[in-house]
Amino acid sequence: MAPTGFYSHRSFLAHAMEPGHPECPERLTAIADWLLATGVADALDQREAPPATDAQLLRAHSADYLGRLQALHRRLEQDIAAGGPELAGLDPDTSINLHTLSAARHASGAAVAATDAVIAGELDNAFCAVRPPGHHACRDRAMGFCFYNHVAVAALHALEHHGLSRVAVIDFDVHHGNGTEDILAGDDRVLMASFFQHPFYPHSGTERPAANMCNLPVPAYTTGLAVRELAETYWRPRLEDFRPEMVFVSAGFDAHRADDMGQLGLTEPDFAWLTRFIRGIADRFAGGRIVSCLEGGYVPDALARSVEAHLRVLAGI
Repeated sequence: MAPTGFYSHRSFLAHAMEPGHPECPERLTAIADWLLATGVADALDQREAPPATDAQLLRAHSADYLGRLQALHRRLEQDIAAGGPELAGLDPDTSINLHTLSAARHASGAAVAATDAVIAGELDNAFCAVRPPGHHACRDRAMGFCFYNHVAVAALHALEHHGLSRVAVIDFDVHHGNGTEDILAGDDRVLMASFFQHPFYPHSGTERPAANMCNLPVPAYTTGLAVRELAETYWRPRLEDFRPEMVFVSAGFDAHRADDMGQLGLTEPDFAWLTRFIRGIADRFAGGRIVSCLEGGYVPDALARSVEAHLRVLAGI
């Protein structure tokens, strides 16, 4: 039995937005510290994320968009050299420093490398402890703390580089993965299943979704038990009919009841249940092949405990 991979990179700690921003480096240090304290880290094959190539990013994003991000980075370098601010904003919630694009490129690279290793049989499955997150990054737009869409990049890599025919993307997060839907909607090689609080940022996912989307908008204060029932009722038949050859996960832990980014009511046992659900689908149809990428989760202790629950199921410990 191959191990569970755990991908990270030092650049993820160098990306930072304004002081007090919820998407902060401490998210990853909390995860790393907790996995060491609980012994879970000892069960993982820990690997350093390589940077994604332009060719890999261009499967999900336009050349114009990648060029605009690079131009913004160059302008920021010039502004800093002239004594200007150390951040450049893209929207009220999303900005770059001089390390952001390197971190985002390594985050997508983590997902691609994990995909390669899982398909090669080196790893049973993998979790990518990455930041910035990715699932709000659209083909041509950064938003919601996200710049490159790591799960979309990896899913398209599996399809186009490795020649898989069908992959599933499962997105559990308090926010709709609008960027992933923007990139993958209408691609019949992909089935995307998600739940998210609605109405809520980014106010999407309910207006005539494409046929390959299985979106479950839920109201504020929805409990984990209700989410489990919805997954069994709506996700399972779609996924079983689709028979994915690999499963990608946008793992957002901001649906935790302690996370004040949203108002959903999940707890660690619910994230463990979701992971068992995903493993069941992957074991039945995909040879167990799963690549999971961190998305949301903004209260460090709840995030760390939730990632532990997710990894214990992935690693079978």
